[in-house]
Amino acid sequence: MKYKKKIHKLFLIGILLTLKFPAFGLTDDTDQPVIITSDKQSLDILNHTNTYIDNVMIKQGSIKITASKVVVIRPNGDPQKTVVDGFGDPITFYQMQDNGKPLKGHSEKLRYTFSDKLLVLTGNAYLDQLDSHIKADRITYLIPQKKMHAFSSKGKPVYSVILPSQLTNQAPKNSAQKDSP
Repeated sequence: MKYKKKIHKLFLIGILLTLKFPAFGLTDDTDQPVIITSDKQSLDILNHTNTYIDNVMIKQGSIKITASKVVVIRPNGDPQKTVVDGFGDPITFYQMQDNGKPLKGHSEKLRYTFSDKLLVLTGNAYLDQLDSHIKADRITYLIPQKKMHAFSSKGKPVYSVILPSQLTNQAPKNSAQKDSP
C-alpha cells in the first residue's frame, strides 16, 4: 500500500512537472494547475513517460484539450525537453487569449515541444478565432515569435477566411456571414 501511494505521488508530480502548455493565450494560463482526466492513465518512471488514454481532458487556466490519447515524454527527466503528443478523432483545443478573443481548433495529431516552443497540428488541422479561420493538412506555430505556417498536400489548397474587423480588434459587423469551405 505504501508503494502504491509513492507511485501515485510520483505520478502527480510527473504530471505537474511535464505539462505547461503553449503561452499563446492568457498570460497566466501556464501558471495555473494542470488537471487531467482520462479513462486510463499509466506512468513509466524509468522512461519518464506519462500516457493518458480514452476520453482525455486536459485543463489549465482557460486551456481545454480533449483527445483520445496523450503521451508526455521527458527525455532523461529534463522538463525543458518535454514533448507532448496528442491523438484524436479529432483532438480539440480551446484557449482564451489576452485580447479577449477565444482561439480554438482541432486536428488528428498534436505535438508540442517545450525546447522549441513549437506547436504542430497535423491531419485536418483547423484554427479558428471568432469568424476568421485557417484549414490545412498541417499547421505549425512557433510561439515565441508568433509565427504560423500552414501546409497542404500537393494539389490541395490551404483555406483561410480573415475578417478585416478582427485584424483591427473591432467587433465584426455581421458574424452571421460566415464563409465555409
